[in-house]
Amino acid sequence: MRAIRGATQADGNDRDSILEATTELLAEVMNRNGLTTDDIISVLFTSTPDLTAEFPALAARKAGFHDVPLLCAVEIDVPGALPRVVRLMVHAGTDRPRAQIQHVYLRGAARLRQDIAG
Repeated sequence: MRAIRGATQADGNDRDSILEATTELLAEVMNRNGLTTDDIISVLFTSTPDLTAEFPALAARKAGFHDVPLLCAVEIDVPGALPRVVRLMVHAGTDRPRAQIQHVYLRGAARLRQDIAG
């Protein structure tokens, strides 16, 4: 089992922007790590306090994560933090060594972890 991190920045606090950004992030995590929904054990989503228009987990449900446990939470409200960020931690059953796991940081969130943003 491996944990895969990722983050993206939504264009705005509206349903479509949150779902679009989250869908793109999930697709990249799955593609870069060669995963299918059957490989996914669970996904934890967080969003910054300024994203309130929709649950990021809805994007996963719409993408076929029907029987995968999903959880959404609010990120810590740190002054000066990057706004409109959706983060995730995917727990996946994979034989890939830790060094081959690709963490995914998209859009403005890429600057959060330039050291591991694949």
